[in-house]
Amino acid sequence: MKKLFLASSFKDAAPLFEQFAGDVAGKTATFIPTASVVEKVVFYVKSGKKALEAMGLIVDELEVSTASADEIAEKLTQNDFIYVSGGNTFFLLQELRKSGAGKLIAEQLAAGKLYIGESAGSIVAAPNIEFAKAMDSVKKAPELAGFDGMGLVDFYPVPHCTNAPFKKAAKKIIAAHGDDLPLRPISNHQAILVEGDVIKIECV
Repeated sequence: MKKLFLASSFKDAAPLFEQFAGDVAGKTATFIPTASVVEKVVFYVKSGKKALEAMGLIVDELEVSTASADEIAEKLTQNDFIYVSGGNTFFLLQELRKSGAGKLIAEQLAAGKLYIGESAGSIVAAPNIEFAKAMDSVKKAPELAGFDGMGLVDFYPVPHCTNAPFKKAAKKIIAAHGDDLPLRPISNHQAILVEGDVIKIECV
């Protein structure tokens, strides 16, 4: 059964994850910080790791833009969870495609592995990420051809919908696409919980 935990700010939504995933102490999470590589503000990467470690999870970092194919395959298949951190959604998608990690993540998810997305990591799960142009710069992904996302879900997460510094960008996305796309706006204290065909938005 498909399981996803999609958040804006993982550290703020961490209590929801503990309820959703159950006892995770001693389990391993492949932590992908790739979206942050092209960003200047990256505090959320450390915050996300600390939140996972506070639950007793073992964090195994995987930088897909520089890792070998063998390392990518090993970490994505052997660890218990897959965590995709925030940053630039377009650069993230570019590197997930180039490295082949995106395809492997989809396969692991189909086999029942839990996917954890934070901000860009949540957006990239959508069928298409073009709607995120109001939030992220496409220029940071010069090799990206097309905007088809990973398609792990059939809706479009809009993170940080009431939180600075993305409040205005989120409002712009909702105004532009609210009538034509099944958007799922979430604040930093909310998360979208997906279990099979059941989709819920919960708040801390």
